[in-house]
Amino acid sequence: MNTIINSKIPDFKVQAYVNGEFKTISQADLKGKWSIFFFYPADFTFVCPTELGDMADKYSEFKKMGVEVLSVSTDTHFVHKAWHDASDTIKKIQYPMLADPTGHLSRSFGVHIEEEGLAYRGTFVVDPEGKIKIAEMHDNGIGRNADELLRKVQAAQFVASHPGEVCPAKWTPGAKTLKPGLDLVGKI
Repeated sequence: MNTIINSKIPDFKVQAYVNGEFKTISQADLKGKWSIFFFYPADFTFVCPTELGDMADKYSEFKKMGVEVLSVSTDTHFVHKAWHDASDTIKKIQYPMLADPTGHLSRSFGVHIEEEGLAYRGTFVVDPEGKIKIAEMHDNGIGRNADELLRKVQAAQFVASHPGEVCPAKWTPGAKTLKPGLDLVGKI
């Protein structure tokens, strides 16, 4: 199994449902921005709306950090609209809901379940150069936490803007970081 950390996101051009409209979104729209690809199995399911609602509740915080959130499932943009219209939880969503009915994106990120035509729960944080800095996958019965993702993005942004420093476990903004070197070996 090959790692995708530091690899470039694939070229893509997909339909999305965003704030009451259908839009075409491509990797070019993300150039120069931090972004999160938030894969989930399907619309009109059980764990998925709890996760997407959690992300919707944190969306303004991600935007303040210069991060675009993109949810992705193998449903069409029409199904995303229908789900948005039918669910009070999904109505809160202001971020783009990408449609991946061909599975191009889910295959490219390694989360596609071939025999089901669905995606595993995959979270990928991408830096402004289009490189994947965080990759996390969950089995579909395990929901994610937007607060923890927010902390991880803060750490990724800190490390990107502070060469030579790293963030230890449970790091939060303002907490002490580490500068790797011989003087730390065996001292932590």
